[in-house]
Formats: sequence, structure tokens, C-alpha cells
Amino acid sequence: MNVTAAPSPLTLAIALPVTLDGSLGTNRANGRHKQIAANTDIEAVRLWLAEYNASPHTLRSYRKEAVRLLLWATQTLAKPLSSLTREDFLLYECFLASPSGDWADPERPRRGGTRRLFEGPLSERSRHQALGILSGLMTYLVSAGYLGGNPLALRRGRTNSARRIRRVERYLDHALWDHVLASVELWPRLTGRDEQHHERSRWLIRLLYHTALRVSEAASAKAADFYQRRGKWWLHIIGKGGAEGEVPVSDALMADFARYRAFHGLLPVPSASETGPAVMSIAGDDARHLTPAAIYLIVKEVFRRAADALDATDPVGAATLRRASTHWLRHSAASHQADAGTDIRFIQKNLRHASIETTGIYLHAEEDRRHSDTVGSRNAPQRGQPPSK
Repeated sequence: MNVTAAPSPLTLAIALPVTLDGSLGTNRANGRHKQIAANTDIEAVRLWLAEYNASPHTLRSYRKEAVRLLLWATQTLAKPLSSLTREDFLLYECFLASPSGDWADPERPRRGGTRRLFEGPLSERSRHQALGILSGLMTYLVSAGYLGGNPLALRRGRTNSARRIRRVERYLDHALWDHVLASVELWPRLTGRDEQHHERSRWLIRLLYHTALRVSEAASAKAADFYQRRGKWWLHIIGKGGAEGEVPVSDALMADFARYRAFHGLLPVPSASETGPAVMSIAGDDARHLTPAAIYLIVKEVFRRAADALDATDPVGAATLRRASTHWLRHSAASHQADAGTDIRFIQKNLRHASIETTGIYLHAEEDRRHSDTVGSRNAPQRGQPPSK
């Protein structure tokens, strides 16, 4: 597997031999109605990625899937992307379910020129997502007049009637969330750097939870994005695909923000003219934003420390916290809002979901009541029998 480090998500820093660069691919459209100047697969894929330049999180995800496919096709099948057939993609789907060798070698680093491209087998959901992204790539290249057809268009889709609807399970229940908040307050703070890390971590997990931000949105959020309207606080957000939205902000969260800002010598309430980030960089620089990767690692540390404190008394809860990540806070926010009786239409707006059906998978309260009523009825005394003592 030959892959070099990529300095930019738009840079596909992989080396392909001329015979496999796609210029002579069997699925090329041969210049009919060509809308782009690209003549190799890498050039064409790079142009597709450029369409998502305004959405860094999506861009990184799409780039990852494109690199995986390009390398697998050229190194495993000795074919360029522009020669792949439906049969080839069936093989690729099997490969995603069980990548082996260097592809998922745990001895290889997670970053750099010799990095592994898989942590292990992809779940059915992850495989479906990966192939959906690649189908979008192929459709784009067909529309651009680069490819003659999209082999993934033949893929059998999952109909709504056949799809199994499952509630979101990647969230923290109220007790675990309360434990996380309490555990952060017990962190040792022996040095100034400890204090700074504590205040940043404390603010960050509250920001992610109370606003249900995606990690990329939190990374790009500015202090000036918090504003008042009719005496109430809101947070302006630029989300996926550059879509704008706004989220209600509680007085409690603004108090936490004021504490974090005061620690860094800033006024408690941000002004509209501020240019600094909502969460400052590791060094506390109010001119630099944290990266999404840095936010992810900070949240993972919060959960790991909270899990360590639970090992002796609640090993199941500790195991849950070790699996948790930034997106769990978004799921937890939605689930807890639903538990509190918040109108599902408001939750949809808070999470910026395009479909209310997506929001519906966060509703656990009704399922909890069904479970309690069902199990409770089985445990109740049968008619004519005295209650157990």
C-alpha cells in the first residue's frame, strides 16, 4: 500500500503509474459533453472534492473514501477508478467488510506516509455510507462528462419498508452525563497549564452538549456568534454544506461561557465586534481556533477520565464512556431534550435536521414507557394471587 501524507484535504497525495491514472479507462465518456478539463482520475476526484471546500468535515470524510477506493482499485485489481465495473464494486464491498494486511495493520501509525487506512472491518451502516459517498462521486463524474456511466447506480437500494428503524444508542443517559460533569470538577489542577486545560475542557463539553454542535461547527464557532434577540441568547451556526442556522442558548451556558472568558481575562459577555473563537487554542490564544481533531481528543480525554473513576463501581457505565466521542454529546442533547418533552419540531431545528424522521430516532421516552409497562405488567401479581412478600 503506497500512500503519502496529505497536507490538504484537497490534495490526493498518492502516486499512480501512468497505466493506471485513468486517462485510458474503459468507462471514460470519450469526450462527449465534457464539462471539466480533468483527464486523469486524480484530477477528476480532486475537482469533485473542491465542491465541498466550504464544509471541512464533509470534505475530510469524502476524501478518505476516495483515497481508499483509488488505492484499492489500482493496487488490488490493477485497474484505474475509471475502469471499475459493477462486479468490481461488489468485491470492494466485501473488502470493506474485512480489510486485511497492511490496510488495517495495527502496527502501522494512524497518520503519515505509512499509515493504515482502516481501523478494522466496517459495519453494515459504515459500508452503506461509504458506497453512498462513492456513488455520489461517480454520479458527479458522469454528469461532468468524465465517465460514461455509474456502476453503483445498479446497486440495490434499501427501501423504507425494508429498512429496520433503530433508536440512536450512542448517547449518555442522564446519570452518566451528570457523572461526566462531576468528574471534570475533580481534575487535579497543580499548575497553570492544568488550570487552563481544565477550564477549556469544562467549557467545551458544555458547549457541545447544550448546543448540539457538530465538532466542525464547534471548531469554527466565534465568540461573536453568540448574540441576544428580545432579551434571549442565541448562537449563529454555519453547518454542513454552508447552511446557516441558530440555536437557543440558556442563561446557564452563558454563565459557563462568562467563567471561561473571565479565566482568560476577557469580558464576561462577547461583543459583536470580537473576532476570537468560542473555544481558544491549546495555548489559550484568542486569535486561533481549535481544530476538529483537537476538540475530538479533548472530549475523548474527558470521557476516559470519567470512565476511570467508574471502573470499580459501574464497569458497564465505564465501558460506555470509553466508547463515547464528540458526536455522542450531540445525540445526548437531542435525547435529553426529547425526554424533557421538548417539541420534536424544535429539536429538529436545534439539530438542523433536514427531515423530522431523522430527529425521531432520538425519542427514547416512549420506548422506555413501553418497556416499563410491559415488564411491570409481567411482574404484577396475577389475578387471584396474593402479592409476594
